[in-house]
Amino acid sequence: MITPEHLPIETPPAPPTALFTDPAEAVARLETLYAQATGFLVQHFSATLAAGRAGARYRAFYPEVRITTASHAKADSRLAFGHVAEPGTYAATITRPDLFRNYLTQQLGLLIRSHGVPVEVGPSTTPIPVHFAVAAASDLAVPQEGALDFPLRDAFDVPDLATMNDDIVNGTAGPNPDGSGHLAPFTAQRVDYSLARLSHYTATAAEHFQNHVLFTNYQFYVDEFEALARMALADPARGYCEFVGPGNQRITAPDQPMATPAKLPQMPSYHLKRPDGQGVSLVNIGVGPSNAKTATDHIAVLRPHAWLMVGHCAGLRNSQRLGDFVLAHAYLREDHVLDDDLPIWVPIPALAEIQIALQEAVAEVTQLDGYDLKQIMRTGTVATIDNRNWELRDQSGPVQRLSQSRAVALDMESATIAANGFRFRVPYGTLLCVSDKPLHGELKLPGMASEFYRTQVASHLRIGLRAMEKLRDMPLERIHSRKLRSFDETAFL
Repeated sequence: MITPEHLPIETPPAPPTALFTDPAEAVARLETLYAQATGFLVQHFSATLAAGRAGARYRAFYPEVRITTASHAKADSRLAFGHVAEPGTYAATITRPDLFRNYLTQQLGLLIRSHGVPVEVGPSTTPIPVHFAVAAASDLAVPQEGALDFPLRDAFDVPDLATMNDDIVNGTAGPNPDGSGHLAPFTAQRVDYSLARLSHYTATAAEHFQNHVLFTNYQFYVDEFEALARMALADPARGYCEFVGPGNQRITAPDQPMATPAKLPQMPSYHLKRPDGQGVSLVNIGVGPSNAKTATDHIAVLRPHAWLMVGHCAGLRNSQRLGDFVLAHAYLREDHVLDDDLPIWVPIPALAEIQIALQEAVAEVTQLDGYDLKQIMRTGTVATIDNRNWELRDQSGPVQRLSQSRAVALDMESATIAANGFRFRVPYGTLLCVSDKPLHGELKLPGMASEFYRTQVASHLRIGLRAMEKLRDMPLERIHSRKLRSFDETAFL
């Protein structure tokens, strides 16, 4: 009997590495290598399923891009990305180059221009797990462990936690095994993992996600987003071409029906698309910091240009009214879900570009400006906690901390989304709407909620959408500024 360790290892023919000074050609080569590798794995996976046994170990590798520079010449110091900090060799494994074509072309083009050297494209030494290859290249599904007549890992590589972590973005990663530095914030396996989880949690494919993402914590916002999307589709001048909902349902006309799935996913997502990917996605993350972290952990690999929280909050000041807006300029973090990845002593600053876009959007939608804007909006600290019923406990401790932090609002998601934006270098912001005032006896009750939702959700969503359109019009180097970058950063955005 041949034991698994004695099975012959079969790999696809190893193509030679090549140098490129044209970023589009480099990305085309990445796509070719990836298609060859995943095609090899899918072919042998299908044959192995049919045979019911493994006659060999089948292995294919992610493509890789690397750059080597020996010059200490300084790149444009105004840019936060698109260059390496010092001479050396830097590398990144790449997955789904078809999905990331525009992003990769842009990032490689900046590297080539900044350093005046070609990029090298070839196979890496990191195996592609069969689960990810099958998910990307076919309609097949990988059975659960034990469902086959042979152990899957005897014949194919499976996901490896050693290359599927956040060490790079957390700043704890050492060099690559060959001594090269990191070129991208995520490894290919980490990206593949998140692409799979996104499809599971949101019920839409990753290619539908747009570069600007709104998060909300109530279904009412979803209904309004669909209404606004249909209005946008009716106006070709706005540049939107399609609206996509859970189950990858797609409509291109304002009066086209969209069915509600019998069973919604945990965090359904909806996408108002533009052909260039510069549209807006809305994700209903529900209530709680755990969902907020999960959603942003996975959406971060898509490298969005901004994400914003637009949801409901508890107003903490007696001067606030139900329906008032809160623009967060600081965060009190008592959500605890990111404490190990981003200690609470790390400040989460407000980003001027986001703040201005949100304030201008509020002014446009409400037709209030300057001092009059203070009638319906406050800027201040937003506290995020992990206990939805915090007001039922002894309030002396929490209320003292809220007062000392100068908090004006409290929710369960905003600080998590902002902190993960800071951690992943994704520009972030928060505009909340006061739905109750528990410290002042105004609890969120059914009758009050219905009236409140009917009058405020529409304007809140319009503000979020308008703010994203303002951010879309900003130069990329302005929105992705140096304030989100640390001492030793990857060249890729």
